[in-house]
Amino acid sequence: MGKIYVVGMGPGNKENMTFRAYKAMEDSDILIGHKTYINLVEDMFSHKELVRSAMKKEVARCEETLELARDGKVVSLISSGDAGVYGMAGIMLEVAIGSGVDVEIIPGVTSANASGAVAGAPIMHDHATISLSDLLTDWELIKRRLDLASEGDFVISLYNPKSFSRTTQIVKARDIMLKHKGEDTPVAIVRNTGREEQEHILTTLKDMLDEEINMFTTVIIGNSKTYVADGRMITPRGYKL
Repeated sequence: MGKIYVVGMGPGNKENMTFRAYKAMEDSDILIGHKTYINLVEDMFSHKELVRSAMKKEVARCEETLELARDGKVVSLISSGDAGVYGMAGIMLEVAIGSGVDVEIIPGVTSANASGAVAGAPIMHDHATISLSDLLTDWELIKRRLDLASEGDFVISLYNPKSFSRTTQIVKARDIMLKHKGEDTPVAIVRNTGREEQEHILTTLKDMLDEEINMFTTVIIGNSKTYVADGRMITPRGYKL
């Protein structure tokens, strides 16, 4: 019987991987994941067997991982960020129930954490992470979560804010947040975090839609205390200075 590592590899570059994540992949016979993630680690692990999977094949990917482990292979099932945050950890554990195969979850640096570090320190206080993808979650529920998190003055990190086929959700999300947050609330828009094309801009809730936002973007909206100084977005924790 083999073993399964469910690896959160962070943004995808080696510098933002944990030692534990890198070691798990190095100790594996096979790396399996969405083709985007395999492409990111291909140069580092070219000596491994690499299995690419398509989008929307998550369950099949986990079933294939389980079969490989049953055949005695050590397998790393990889995804970006943290495997337990919109990643593969939950699906893999569900698929592996009753199999007897050892599944170990390897945490990673989330997109919110990595993007926050690029922008400054925007998530220093209570914050919520909300995906705008309605592929697996009803849009009415997403809207309710946006409304309540905004009313509660949470810093909000938006994942999957916009795609080619899904363009209106980010507009509606901004309008919902404006019901509870001021127009001048600082917003960080970070694209391609941790990759060669990384770029970011600091703007406001009022003007955020003027900037490029896509599926490779994390949008961080501050709370009522968040401010920008010296080109950095800061949410105070409340310490006396």
